[in-house]
Amino acid sequence: MPDMSASVSLAATHLVSLAKEVDENKVTPGVLGFIVFAVMALAVWGLMKSMNRHMGKVDFKETPDPETDGPKGTPSGGAKPQHG
Repeated sequence: MPDMSASVSLAATHLVSLAKEVDENKVTPGVLGFIVFAVMALAVWGLMKSMNRHMGKVDFKETPDPETDGPKGTPSGGAKPQHG
């Protein structure tokens, strides 16, 4: 496996020379910040699209419980409320 420290030090020297060209009083995210933001935006878009598809498959209609007796939903074998 090649030695990674040589390539890292070479990249660091190029980045340091580019950093010296940047205005000391101005801070910007740069190209790397834009790339990270764009990747995160695409990931959120993909997740929202997937969630929308999954939510479209959900059936919100409740099926009647077979244990209920009548429209009020009182259990067939349970105690009935007393009025009076």
